[in-house]
Amino acid sequence: MSVQPPPRGRLRVYLGMAPGVGKTYAMLEEAHRLRARGVAVVAGFVETYGRPGTETLLGGLEVIPRRRVAYRRVTVEEMDTHAILRRAPAIVLVDELAHTNAPGSTREKRWEDIEAIRDAGIDVISTCNVQHLDSVADAVERMVGVAVHERVPDEVLRGADEIELVDLSPARLRRRMSRGEVYPPERTALALEKFFTEPNLVALRDLALHFVTGQVDADLQDRLSGAVVVGAPTTDARVMVVVDGAETSRRVFRRATMLADRLRAPLLVLAVAAPSPASDRATETVDEIVADATDAGTEVLRAAAGDPAAEIARVARERLVTHVVLAQPRRGRLARLSGDSLLDRLVRLAPDLEVSLVGPGPPADARRATF
Repeated sequence: MSVQPPPRGRLRVYLGMAPGVGKTYAMLEEAHRLRARGVAVVAGFVETYGRPGTETLLGGLEVIPRRRVAYRRVTVEEMDTHAILRRAPAIVLVDELAHTNAPGSTREKRWEDIEAIRDAGIDVISTCNVQHLDSVADAVERMVGVAVHERVPDEVLRGADEIELVDLSPARLRRRMSRGEVYPPERTALALEKFFTEPNLVALRDLALHFVTGQVDADLQDRLSGAVVVGAPTTDARVMVVVDGAETSRRVFRRATMLADRLRAPLLVLAVAAPSPASDRATETVDEIVADATDAGTEVLRAAAGDPAAEIARVARERLVTHVVLAQPRRGRLARLSGDSLLDRLVRLAPDLEVSLVGPGPPADARRATF
């Protein structure tokens, strides 16, 4: 008589935009709620980073001793997956989903250990920062100039039973950083200057929100259709539309909105001031588009006239933009810069961008004749 394997364990992930938003703290709070209900929950690997509040919460839980591994004359501590399997709790806490195990470990990645634990019928609660997702790691690396070595396939998170976003405003996270609540004082200043800048955190927060909301949308479609959704939303698609008050600005804005809807991607409006002297109508057009976008909850940034190509490239780099929509450049209007067109310079400054040019549309007579 064959023995049936246990039902596969469930996976719950606390996802955040960056270190310090409170993922581990939220995970430990949930563990205490479960323990109060009589659920057998243990800490398989929880990293407190010396934060007093986190250490206090961990202190009330059963902790599985870590496995000590000698590597390059240094002893590192890793999660003891075999000990967890022997203990066989109902739920185990495993921090840092994307962690790479020390050489010589049974499995290369911690998420692979988690898969083995789930195969044994044990539920897992874990944590992850959005920059570790394969689909966004390269874009984040270009933005912050720091290599993202520890990565986790998107499919691992998409296969989770629950994903909970742990959110914190960029300003609050930076305040936490400056008070020394995230990193030691000797690392804080550099982190605030390099990684934890306001634009970086805004972009990372948008990526985390987009991933979670996209996952919810996909789950809803699954329930409504009873089938797997083909072409699930990508986490790295971000659309930026450039408006400058030209006659085609409204047409450009509509096209960008349609593109963002089709890609199920966030939309960013970059309002570029028209070159001086600007007509009153051009200024009114920009203001009207900005008002419409703001009413719809779309983020708007303003840029001064000067070097539009450099400004577009800068914003696209900081906000991880993948698609830019702008009016077809014309000679004499944001079109010739140092002998090159706006498009030529933009392609050189941001070669990874997908640029969509929107023409003026059919002549007025042709529009009136269209049914």
